[in-house]
Amino acid sequence: MRNAAFRHALSACAVVLALAASSLPSAAAAQELKIAVAADITSMDPHFFNLFPNNNVAEHIFDKLVQMDADSKMIPGLATSWKVIDPTTWEFKLRKGVKFHRRQRSSPPRTSRSRSTACRTCPNSPGPFSALHQGDRREGDRRSRTRSASSTRRRIPSSPNDLSTIYIVSKKVATGATTEDFNSGKAAIGSGRYKLVKYMSGDRVDLVRNDNYWGEKSPWDKVTFKIIKNEPARVAALLSGDVDAIEQPPTADLARIKGDPKFTVTSKISHRVIYFNFDHLERSSPFITDKAGKPLAKNPLLDVRVRRAISKAINRQAIVDRVMEGQGVPSGQLVSEKLFGNVPGLKADALRRRRREEADGRSRLSGRFQHHDPRSRRAATSTTRRSCRRSRRCSRGSASRRRSRPRRWGRTPARASKQEFSFHMVGWGASTGEASSPLRSLLATFNRDKGLGAVNWGRYSNVKVDYLIEQALQQVDDENRRVMLQNATKLAMEDLGIMPIHFQFTIWATKKNVAYTPRTDEYTLAFQFQPVGRRSRDRLRFEGVRARADGARAVPRHR
Repeated sequence: MRNAAFRHALSACAVVLALAASSLPSAAAAQELKIAVAADITSMDPHFFNLFPNNNVAEHIFDKLVQMDADSKMIPGLATSWKVIDPTTWEFKLRKGVKFHRRQRSSPPRTSRSRSTACRTCPNSPGPFSALHQGDRREGDRRSRTRSASSTRRRIPSSPNDLSTIYIVSKKVATGATTEDFNSGKAAIGSGRYKLVKYMSGDRVDLVRNDNYWGEKSPWDKVTFKIIKNEPARVAALLSGDVDAIEQPPTADLARIKGDPKFTVTSKISHRVIYFNFDHLERSSPFITDKAGKPLAKNPLLDVRVRRAISKAINRQAIVDRVMEGQGVPSGQLVSEKLFGNVPGLKADALRRRRREEADGRSRLSGRFQHHDPRSRRAATSTTRRSCRRSRRCSRGSASRRRSRPRRWGRTPARASKQEFSFHMVGWGASTGEASSPLRSLLATFNRDKGLGAVNWGRYSNVKVDYLIEQALQQVDDENRRVMLQNATKLAMEDLGIMPIHFQFTIWATKKNVAYTPRTDEYTLAFQFQPVGRRSRDRLRFEGVRARADGARAVPRHR
């Protein structure tokens, strides 16, 4: 009897150990996060192209002086604090103990003895960061090991906002490095939460956690960003368990995903505006013809009445309701109501004019024109592409015939930056959290020396708008700057330099055991995904196993 009881107890212990081991996730499973992203990541060079998918990955590898929280509010990054010294100088107090991935200690950016640099000039960039640093910023002044001063040629009160978009790289490694060196990983040396392991264009990005990171450690040891442009394939990857999370699930599948208890859906209105660019050049516009298909000698989009007629013809609310399935907000301006510089009450309907003027504008565009939209681009996902296609269906009395022509996003920036389109859809996120970002990048007259109009692909130009933008960028007083940004926005929207359509909601779908904090800036950040209930479930399961084992051991004792 005693031997039988001993063997029974031994068997119970074996069961406990086996069940306990099975209840604890393996190191690989517990620490690896796989995310399916919707758009192609074109480069690992954080200074080559101010493109959202690229910046999203750069957020993991590189640091910035100033960070943004989930609501696009400034928080300390490599700089713990900042203040104005004089009208043209900001002082930043630098964080101690920051190291680059190769054990190189970080120093204040842009100083003569610095081991780090804030921004490089990259040739042939289709969307440079020049609007945020070039032409205004002078060489930094290192005042001590923990303080650095950033001086400008003129007053720029938004310097901290601007620096929240510039990634710090190792000067020793980045000097002379090419974009290919970053893509291979040779020069992709930052001080961020993760290190680059491998970048495969069009396929994936593999990261490994930086255990020497100065801040809070991410719960994930390994992170893989899988590039899955096809929406059904992205949803299938989540449902099959191939990935732990996806971004931008199609609105048509939201009900299905929400109804499955194994998954969770989160969303938040973003700071991204979806808009159409007009061709503002005096030429025969390449994709506008008469009814017979012959090119027009004069670009009709130069006439503001034509642009207003097009805007009037698009029913933005119908696009949001029918195409976006409610996951958006109609827009007649550049930033949503929660961001700095929003104009209260400014809607697309406010741009309407007299019926006679509208009819005149429509008659001047009584021909054919093509509008292009980027395919496989986060700023214009399939819902946005459907917006582009259905803008024709949601139009009201337009005399022209329109044709939608999707373009692959990888080809779109290069062609758009060369002004090869007449009328194309794209998106822009106000990364600085205020209206100055789209105003000076999208609507200011293109000026490479001043760093203005860097993404003004339609080459819109209005001297009054330029004046208001430049004055607003120099206003130290927040209220004065707000008023000037609002006035610049109203004037540019009255003139329809670009045509806003809607602000989109950003949506994420995750497994039930993974939670994500939705962000206004749309970033899909691996370190903001958190495991849900793992420890609680494991602890309860282990305690249940132990209780059953205790009961098994108790049987021989009672006997």
